[in-house]
Amino acid sequence: MAGEQLWTRWTENARRAPEREAIVHWVAGEEPFRWRWGDLVAQAARFSRALADAGVRPGDVCATILRHHRAFYPLYMGISGAGAIASVLAYPNPRLHPSKFVQGLSGMARRSGLRWILTERALEQQVRPLVEAPGSTVQGVLFPLERDLGGGGAAAPAAARPGADPHLPCLLQHSSGTTGLQKAVVLSHAAVLEHVRDYAAAIGLGPEDRIASWLPLYHDMGLIAAFQLPLACAVPVVTLDPFEWISAPVLLLEAISRERATLSWLPNFAYNLLADRVHDEDLEGLRLDSVRLLVNCSEPVRADSHARMLARYAPRGLRPETLGACYAMAETTFAVTQTAPSRPARVVEVDRDALARGEAAPPRDPERARTCVSSGTPIPGCEVEVVADDGRPLRDGRVGELVVASRSLFDGYRNLPDETAAVLSNGRYRTGDLGFRVEREVFVVGRKKDVIIVAGKNLYPEDVEDAVSAVEGVLPGRVVALGVADEALGTEQVWVVAESERHGTAAADALRTAIQLAGMAIDVTIARVLVAPPRWLIKSSAGKPSRKANRERVLAGELDVP
Repeated sequence: MAGEQLWTRWTENARRAPEREAIVHWVAGEEPFRWRWGDLVAQAARFSRALADAGVRPGDVCATILRHHRAFYPLYMGISGAGAIASVLAYPNPRLHPSKFVQGLSGMARRSGLRWILTERALEQQVRPLVEAPGSTVQGVLFPLERDLGGGGAAAPAAARPGADPHLPCLLQHSSGTTGLQKAVVLSHAAVLEHVRDYAAAIGLGPEDRIASWLPLYHDMGLIAAFQLPLACAVPVVTLDPFEWISAPVLLLEAISRERATLSWLPNFAYNLLADRVHDEDLEGLRLDSVRLLVNCSEPVRADSHARMLARYAPRGLRPETLGACYAMAETTFAVTQTAPSRPARVVEVDRDALARGEAAPPRDPERARTCVSSGTPIPGCEVEVVADDGRPLRDGRVGELVVASRSLFDGYRNLPDETAAVLSNGRYRTGDLGFRVEREVFVVGRKKDVIIVAGKNLYPEDVEDAVSAVEGVLPGRVVALGVADEALGTEQVWVVAESERHGTAAADALRTAIQLAGMAIDVTIARVLVAPPRWLIKSSAGKPSRKANRERVLAGELDVP
């Protein structure tokens, strides 16, 4: 793959096997639409020509804001074929206020050099004003899915020209922690292709594999693992609508069973949904014995989520060795580490108090134990180091910041040199994640910026959130623990926001008491408990709690509680 652009790889796949399935587009209640390589690339070439005719030029940033549609895939490929830079953005949903959607898109228009918005007519009134907005780089709004998807010739895309530079940027990713879409990760053709080659080796990807995914393509887990990887390696991928999946998680299991899929990537919360929100009658006739690897890409990975998933679906053919994990981020294209495909992720027990002091020591008291799940060893082309605050390397078993060197490292945050310099130096990326190593295996324990310091003691919010999630009446996984400054004491207090159906009822008082008792059980004093209605909390595109955003909402008084 060295020296290629994405378009070269795709057209070669089409030349070799034009009738081979490339993408199976699933819509609930309908027969899947099956893109074969020859038709897919031919349609992508038509989109390339149409975009060029509309004024799109090589190097232009094109943001797609589209719902689940079979034409999205050749359109995305056509952007690359036109020599432009693709960026997938989230389609607004009922939980997202229209002003928040426009605010985020406006931030991208000001900071990322956005030139074209490719969207649906339903969003025209929201996005059209960006063309005239002060400081905006947006040149135009296009509605590509209104074009005829049928025949018609196409000139050779710009990317097919001889000598196309593989080191040119091909896409922008916005990491799950990005606010206002202002910090865009720039990746080159070479970085993406080198990465999928290395990651394919790490998971033993082969011609018999078949991927199934509901993941949104605006997140690196979906875009790289469930789109760029199968396209580059000519492995079929079955794609579901994320909105449909969230409403009916069984859809992924149906796709796996019917299409005999072997691989899927999931954030940790998806394991809980699949374990808890699928009815037994919906599983009739479903088999999961084709799966050889389910990859948990959360930080940290939860052992109880794996256990619940296995307990629920072992009768359907799911095996312990299929439950793997990886550590991944947009800045490294995708994966940094990966567990071996042939065995379950390694689990170790460590002492909570020792962990707070920076050491992953065995627990002295079972009540003070924290279960940590390995994210695997570095994939080919990656190195991971654990360092202290001053940059000193730490030995195995010591907790510090994870620093990554990778041959598929991002080129920087687009148009943000200061932010890039703060985390990227001499080919090493400071992730902001805390973790430790055991025999080359990496264990992620939390985010450095999220650690709560109470009277000099470090607390990981994940530990508090796990304890509170187990309280009866709390919606599992819908909890955020926050550090709030106490100016009088000169330290931080622990506040907890927990979603519950009991919000606004007399039972909420009893729930607050139960939550505080759960904190005491792990030696944490919870200064304030706020009971929120269901779906009040903001989570990232990866399903992780957005602690900063939720903290701002709480301190602004957006949660109306006593």
